[in-house]
Amino acid sequence: MAEVPARAALAGNPSDGYGGGVLALTVDPFTASVRALPGPHRGPAVAPLPELIGATHARFRREFAGELSEPARAQLGDVRFAWETTVPRSVGLGGSSALVIATLRELCALTGIALAPLALAELALSIEVDDLQITAGLQDRLVQAHGGLLFMDFATTPVRAEPLDPGGLGPLLIAWDGGAGAPSGTVHGGLAERHRRGEPAVHAAMVALGRCARAARDAVRSGDHAGLRAAVDESFDLRAGLLELDPAHVAMVAAGRRAGAAVNYTGSGGAVVCLCDDVDHRLQVAAALTELGASTVELAPGCARSAPNDGHVGRATPPT
Repeated sequence: MAEVPARAALAGNPSDGYGGGVLALTVDPFTASVRALPGPHRGPAVAPLPELIGATHARFRREFAGELSEPARAQLGDVRFAWETTVPRSVGLGGSSALVIATLRELCALTGIALAPLALAELALSIEVDDLQITAGLQDRLVQAHGGLLFMDFATTPVRAEPLDPGGLGPLLIAWDGGAGAPSGTVHGGLAERHRRGEPAVHAAMVALGRCARAARDAVRSGDHAGLRAAVDESFDLRAGLLELDPAHVAMVAAGRRAGAAVNYTGSGGAVVCLCDDVDHRLQVAAALTELGASTVELAPGCARSAPNDGHVGRATPPT
């Protein structure tokens, strides 16, 4: 079974689709898990199949069937899936990308295909963008492919991904409003069109967001908690100057800030991440957000684990 955690951006989002940079980490309390069940279908279905998993299976067959033996191709065609997810839906925690990447990992394990993290992330993004017409960026898929805390520089070709030690982040709190979320494509579709039109404010904001991500990376490296807080807060402020935000989501940011935390959206909206000074401070921030009706989960320092390192550096020769 492949298990992929949610993710939360800390700084720089949503500049990943626009040549910027993002600092993000996996959120291990929430996961999407997929199990590939080879062999012809017998008996009742395991569970209704989400469109994301069906599209991933179809794309994988198109991409890799030519690299497999005839028995392996037949096995790939007959595969069924069992799946579940604990990621809150449509609140910007990367739940859809977690399902896609978990499905890809299971299919890789089934067939012997091996994909490096960047190739895995790019394929997952292509499935959502090209096959399902979802407006999305690479950063959540890339951090989920790597695991842990990751700085991603989208101004380089290929994208540069730098793992960092999450132990210096301090106590974190994720809060979300499950009743006010929206799919990421709905949130970011208009932004993509404004960028394509060359809107100066959008282009300037993406450059500034990239600077925020690099400042956050440097602050993590040097243990500069004040610098990290500033980069997190500025990332939200730049977003707020660029997009019309849901008042319920903004209220969570405001409540967290009044309680003394640095706060940013984790993704497209509906969930926020709060940087707290210590465990006692995090309790105060959680209380303020709970009073608004938000749900919360705590992340301990260093809690973001890396994805298992199986030595994959590209496609492997599949078994015959």
